[in-house]
Amino acid sequence: MEPRAPQLLERSEPQTSPAPRQSPKTTLKPRRRVAWLLLFAVAAAAYAGFRYYRTAEEKKQAAAAALAARAAARAVPVAAVPARAGDMPVYLRGLGNVTAFNSVTVRTRVDGQLMSVDFQEGQHVNQGDLLAEIDPRPFQVQLEQAEGQLARDQAQLHDAQVNLARYQTLWQEGVIPKQQLDTQAATVGQFEGAIKADQGAVDSAKLNLTYAKITAPISGRIGLRLVDAGNVVHTTDQNGLAIIDQMQPISVIFTIPADSLPPVLSKLRAGQHPRVDAYDREDRVKIASGSLLTVDNQIDPTTGTSRLKAIFDNADGALFPNQFVNCRLLIDVKHGAVIVPAAAIQHGPQGAYVYVIKPDRTADLRPVTVGLTEGAETSIEKGVRAGELVVTDGQDKLQAGARVEIRTAADSDAEAGRASP
Repeated sequence: MEPRAPQLLERSEPQTSPAPRQSPKTTLKPRRRVAWLLLFAVAAAAYAGFRYYRTAEEKKQAAAAALAARAAARAVPVAAVPARAGDMPVYLRGLGNVTAFNSVTVRTRVDGQLMSVDFQEGQHVNQGDLLAEIDPRPFQVQLEQAEGQLARDQAQLHDAQVNLARYQTLWQEGVIPKQQLDTQAATVGQFEGAIKADQGAVDSAKLNLTYAKITAPISGRIGLRLVDAGNVVHTTDQNGLAIIDQMQPISVIFTIPADSLPPVLSKLRAGQHPRVDAYDREDRVKIASGSLLTVDNQIDPTTGTSRLKAIFDNADGALFPNQFVNCRLLIDVKHGAVIVPAAAIQHGPQGAYVYVIKPDRTADLRPVTVGLTEGAETSIEKGVRAGELVVTDGQDKLQAGARVEIRTAADSDAEAGRASP
């Protein structure tokens, strides 16, 4: 028998029954639970962030409020002066040039050699003072010649007059004809005319001799000499010997707009001569005060201005010819105006305003209506009363309602001294 092949026993595995299928409702429940948990977590994080932001903002606001409170409690140092009631002058302003009231170029009236110069450059000379001398000898010779001619003609006249007396007697006796008497009378007349001419020559020579001494025609300040001694000078010289300017009084020529001329003319017609103040080039320092003398007779069509002339005593010599000055013509005065320093006026979007210090030492912002400004002062037409304190320095740190500390000039000087090394 053939051996049988071993049979492989098939191992039967136990059959399991299939798991029951879940319904869709049962599958969605865990997913919804997870979504709600995520949503809750996001909401909780958002709320926590919002609370943190609110807390930070509240802290910032509290810090800002505390800072503002401390700033409000801290007094701001300012400078202040009281507004005053006073007279506000109304000026017409113009650019002016100082001119000598009289200016003379000293010239020689005879030709000759300049022997001496008898003045110091820049000195004050009086009318009639000797300034220079020209060689007088040629004029002395001319005088002697003229006097000699006069003496000769006088002797001939005397002889002719004696002969005329004789001829009159002889004519009356019928010894000589009438023609001879008339001829002698004509000869006497000729000599009389010659004597007058001789007398004129003598006077002319004396005048030339006087002109040899050059004297000051006016009183004033003499300038630099233009000719030195030893030169020959002529009456036709263009430059002359020197220039004399009358400086006491002295005049100023200045211009104003033609539209401003009517009130000036009305005052001059009324016999008034308004005051004119002359200021330096920067229009800050007053040099002298004078009065309006006259107005030019025409208006400059190119500039639309009129020229005015003012006179100044100039006793101290502060004004000098050709000096540039700023002129202020006093045309009116407003009485009882409220006046504050110009530094107190501030300008904003709503117009001009000032800070007024109230009795409780707090700042009050006041809109104002500004009137006239003259120099460092301004008149206020509306907004401030006389006696109220207005802030003139430190406005950049002020706010309405802020507490202030008024500092005096002595305090400012002391602080500046401490700050300086």
